[in-house]
Amino acid sequence: MNLLLISNSTMAGEAYLDYPKQNIADFLGKEKVKCLFIPYAGVTVSFDDYEAKVKSRFNEVGHDVVSIHHFEDPLKAVEGAEAIVVGGGSTWQLLRMIHDNKLTEPIRKKVLGGTKYIGWSAGSNLACPSIKTTNDMPIIDPLGFDALNLIPFQINPHYLDANPEGHGGETREERIMEFLVVNQSTTVVGLREGCMFNYNKGKIGYEGKLPLRIFKYGVDPYEVHAGDSFDFLME
Repeated sequence: MNLLLISNSTMAGEAYLDYPKQNIADFLGKEKVKCLFIPYAGVTVSFDDYEAKVKSRFNEVGHDVVSIHHFEDPLKAVEGAEAIVVGGGSTWQLLRMIHDNKLTEPIRKKVLGGTKYIGWSAGSNLACPSIKTTNDMPIIDPLGFDALNLIPFQINPHYLDANPEGHGGETREERIMEFLVVNQSTTVVGLREGCMFNYNKGKIGYEGKLPLRIFKYGVDPYEVHAGDSFDFLME
């Protein structure tokens, strides 16, 4: 597999997909790649507009995208894809449309066969065994929580360490701990903004200025830093 799993598309005060654009370019390689873009997580933006935003940034670094919504047969679009890119938005809507179009196994088969996969936010959640650790409200029934299961652990993207001042609700960590009580064999990683996983040649790497937070049932949460080994996540 070749995976680039990014926490978020945009850092505060920066342009859309600006901070990870060189990571995307390096991941795709020097030869121009026309990626299949899956915009299904877009709810408040049209698929055409979403495609245009992503296309502009990919073009800037020498690559291109075409959205799956332009194809009469989504399955054939996946089967013929040079690379697959899944954007952020509503993880629930994304998975519902993946299920509606019967694309879970075709995408999984394609990526396991070596086709490169890039996801950010909801697109990173989609690579997990399920979408149960997304931050999004369940705005639609996804027809089951099972996702692509490309990696054996769960990602919580946009991970935050604390609640905003004056907010009395649960912290993100407390919500993840609730998840672990009823999913005790699952590892969850808090992927802070500006950070990403890169998996290829059987090795998983991590990039970001902030460490990764690891959550396991019965174990105190702990940090793993860029430069450390992350192989334990794929076991």
